[in-house]
Amino acid sequence: MLFDTHAHLNAVQYNDDLQEVIDRALGEGVSHIVVVGFDRPTIARAVELAEQYDFIYASVGWHPVDAIDMTDENFDMIAELAAHPKVVALGEMGLDYYWDKSPKEIQHDVFRRQIALAKKVKLPIIIHNREATADILRILKEENAAEVGGIMHCFSGSVEVAKQCIDMNFFISLGGPVTFKNAKKPKEVAAQIPLEHLLIETDCPYLTPHPFRGKRNEPSYVKYVAEAIAEIKGISFEEVAKATTENAKKIFGIDR
Repeated sequence: MLFDTHAHLNAVQYNDDLQEVIDRALGEGVSHIVVVGFDRPTIARAVELAEQYDFIYASVGWHPVDAIDMTDENFDMIAELAAHPKVVALGEMGLDYYWDKSPKEIQHDVFRRQIALAKKVKLPIIIHNREATADILRILKEENAAEVGGIMHCFSGSVEVAKQCIDMNFFISLGGPVTFKNAKKPKEVAAQIPLEHLLIETDCPYLTPHPFRGKRNEPSYVKYVAEAIAEIKGISFEEVAKATTENAKKIFGIDR
């Protein structure tokens, strides 16, 4: 059993062959998938897929790159969907200082509003962090995000930062980069962070693991992430699959 904790099957890249992609995932032992919505169209599609497939769940939130487009109407939509039985988290949310579409102050405000909502509805949060680690950690602490905890999605930081996140009740999720030869930090995190704090993901259709790097990613490839962690830790694939699936069920509140 493998749990892909972060997939974008709601992306247009799957418009032509979604069922085949899902069938391949099931064939490779993927038992659970969380499809993440981050704006109006992707949120609607994530919930639709969660309603259509019993092993697919949804997370709904507003991406920091598009923070400037967040309206009260959009926020109310997320708040309303938080009560949906197949919505297991809020996000992805966070900060992104790589793109300059949304000013930092607006990103901070939208991030804080979503953390407050998560605490109100008692759902974990999924964090997007690009070149904003210090501010991410500061805001999580200031908003007491540890109350709900969550996931550091596609973590690319240091072991030290990972430990700070774990102290705030967050799991560390590793994706395709842990399979890359030159990915020093993800490999160090995989080696040094205990399995009880790790999750696996694809972030498909992006960040495709070796040996398919450069091609479209999909949930069936999450097994390569698990295999890489197992090799780095010197343990069995089955042990990684079992532990990361149990961890994901725990944070998302899934009992099946």
